[in-house]
Amino acid sequence: MHGRQVENRPLLVAIASGAATLQKGVRAGVCVPTPYLAQTQALLARSVVTWGVQDVSEHLEGAFTGEVSAGMAADFGATYAIVGHSERRAYHGERSDLVAVKTRRALDAGLTPIVCVGETLEQHDHGSAEQVVGAQLDAVLQVLSDEQAVKIVVAYEPVWAIGTGKSATAAEAQRIHAFLRSRLKGKGAANVSVLYGGSVKPDNAAELFAQQDIDGGLVGGAALESDCFLAVCQAAQSVSV
Repeated sequence: MHGRQVENRPLLVAIASGAATLQKGVRAGVCVPTPYLAQTQALLARSVVTWGVQDVSEHLEGAFTGEVSAGMAADFGATYAIVGHSERRAYHGERSDLVAVKTRRALDAGLTPIVCVGETLEQHDHGSAEQVVGAQLDAVLQVLSDEQAVKIVVAYEPVWAIGTGKSATAAEAQRIHAFLRSRLKGKGAANVSVLYGGSVKPDNAAELFAQQDIDGGLVGGAALESDCFLAVCQAAQSVSV
């Protein structure tokens, strides 16, 4: 929940300009607070940068005051919708069955859902990371057809490594990503992009992206400064083939 129109403009313009130098194989997008969808569409429409939203409602329409549907986001040219972000799960009590419904709503509206999974510090310390993220992902996959499953993106967020001073090593992140890909393979979706979302920054992006099963990053705080965000994009460029 960052940004004002006067601040957004230079940030988005700088990202669009910098991303224009990216080569094929590297895609960049921004998921913005819904009030700024119109501004984002206007500023990025002629750029290579796509845009999306940070959440969508489980409802199509109706008397659900304050909710924003996937179809509404699509009206503003959105490509992506984040669902099941760790902050939605923690602060709003979103369960995996709700995340599954939101995933289907996004797909039905023509959006690509970025399905977030991740374990807390307590779960990590108890050695249950795979059990937790596996259950979170399975809840989504079981409501999707094989044709739908290949249209999602998955993001692994180790909650314990976000804003805690702790960090996942590239090897730790790779292990969970490989596990998630094996789960996706069972649904015929092994080629789905799996992103890392544990405090991706310019100084760790290249090492993370060099791992076999890490396809990119779900960037948080580093996306608030164009230089940092573009440096992460360039790190992806440096390891792409």
